[in-house]
Amino acid sequence: MTTPDHPSPASPPPASAAKDRIYRSPLGLAGGVLLLLVVLWLGFDALFKGHGRTPWLALAGMILIVPLVIAFTLRPAVFASEDRLRVRNPFRVVTLPWGEVASLRSGYSNEVVAASGTKYQLWAVPVSLRARNKAARRQQRAAAEDAAGGAAPAGRGGVLGPSGTGLGGFTLRAPDTGPTRAETDQIMDDLRELLERRREAESAQGEVTVRWAYEVAAPAVAGAVLLGILLAVG
Repeated sequence: MTTPDHPSPASPPPASAAKDRIYRSPLGLAGGVLLLLVVLWLGFDALFKGHGRTPWLALAGMILIVPLVIAFTLRPAVFASEDRLRVRNPFRVVTLPWGEVASLRSGYSNEVVAASGTKYQLWAVPVSLRARNKAARRQQRAAAEDAAGGAAPAGRGGVLGPSGTGLGGFTLRAPDTGPTRAETDQIMDDLRELLERRREAESAQGEVTVRWAYEVAAPAVAGAVLLGILLAVG
């Protein structure tokens, strides 16, 4: 006699179901919000208080400018999962399985290189040369302090230093605890580590897909056309 099958207990979700790591530019987000507030304030002021063609020009200008501000500031993001890297740039979304990623490069911009040789810039992870140089100086200072025994001279004073806390005419400077890697360089290091760990995984294989962001481009084009018509008819 056969017995009815009992449902097996739910299996744990695969590693690929883990939450994506999301990388965005805090400065880009802050700048985008500020720009949107300015554009909307000026636009609605002209829309409700303007005369003649001014309200129509303001409307067309907002339809054109608002999507572009969102595209270049609020929209860019990088999503990294165990199986793929998804790059959301201003006008397109590129999905690359780790098996199709050849390398992640950092220079004057951060970019991912597909196995086919195509390069895609990571808009959400911009390079800051200032932050990179600052981190390099911290790294050099930390190495010098380690070589000198952990203390670095800060200035010369009296026998016990200007505040009586120094030794031998020097005061001890508080250690610099700042990062020795620029934030975006550290992000690229994390992505490279994930690439090396997952590029051979069976679930990380597939094809590169590119989807254009028509939801951003279409309103901007419509605003540009409307603005051009208004300016042409005078």
